[in-house]
Amino acid sequence: MRQYLIDEISFLERDNIESYLKRSLKQGPIEGVFWLELPPDLYGPEQMGHEGCGPFYFSVILEEKTLRCEFLVRSSQNMRCACTAWATPAQRNFVLDYIDRLLAEEMIRA
Repeated sequence: MRQYLIDEISFLERDNIESYLKRSLKQGPIEGVFWLELPPDLYGPEQMGHEGCGPFYFSVILEEKTLRCEFLVRSSQNMRCACTAWATPAQRNFVLDYIDRLLAEEMIRA
């Protein structure tokens, strides 16, 4: 899986990250999984014309000492559609900008 990983998160940093994620993202079906929604203006060629499969998300996974963001754009409606695809450069930048904001606002040093 292509992903961005932040590791060596302390106990207190984890609490701050979890609070931020709960305030800013939709919680997924499993504890520690959150959904970062992709804005429609960033839909790539695979998502165009598949609006019925949306909204589209990136998964953000908070574990005991790590934070992971996958670079796979997922459909919220259809797991086996061609609109599920690897992130474009603009979509990757969107994810990285979100994580950079999270780290800066919560003063995470990991």
